[in-house]
Amino acid sequence: MADDTIKIIASNRRVKHDFELSDTFEAGVMLVGSEVKVLREGKCTLIGSHVRVIGDEAWLIGMQIPEYAYAHQFNHAVDRNRKLLLHKREVEQIGKGLRERGTSCVVVRLYFKGSRVKAEIALARGRKLHDKRNALKKKDADREMARMKRFN
Repeated sequence: MADDTIKIIASNRRVKHDFELSDTFEAGVMLVGSEVKVLREGKCTLIGSHVRVIGDEAWLIGMQIPEYAYAHQFNHAVDRNRKLLLHKREVEQIGKGLRERGTSCVVVRLYFKGSRVKAEIALARGRKLHDKRNALKKKDADREMARMKRFN
């Protein structure tokens, strides 16, 4: 690809707060034409979306792309499952991670890489409430240290 510019469509910032991310993958997303047109407008909802391995394929479940106003009868279903394009070993690695107790695979962000739609997905383990509080305290402490470093 000659033009590898990245344009972020949507990002799920809540994932980094609720989960501890481990392995990340870049996956292509199989879409129909009206879905791509809506994504070019920047309309997409990633909240509640996750990845499930069915057979030898990875599927993106729960991502909502609204209907395209000008497609009429050729429009797509809003909340259909979309196939992810990954290498076989990556699908096996995700499947192995999902079989572990307490692990899920979530979508971190959706973006255009050149003219292709890509999804950044990650294996994640849920955080407890006290872990979330500790993460916030550490983040605030790091921010304070950076601020003090700037003034000195």
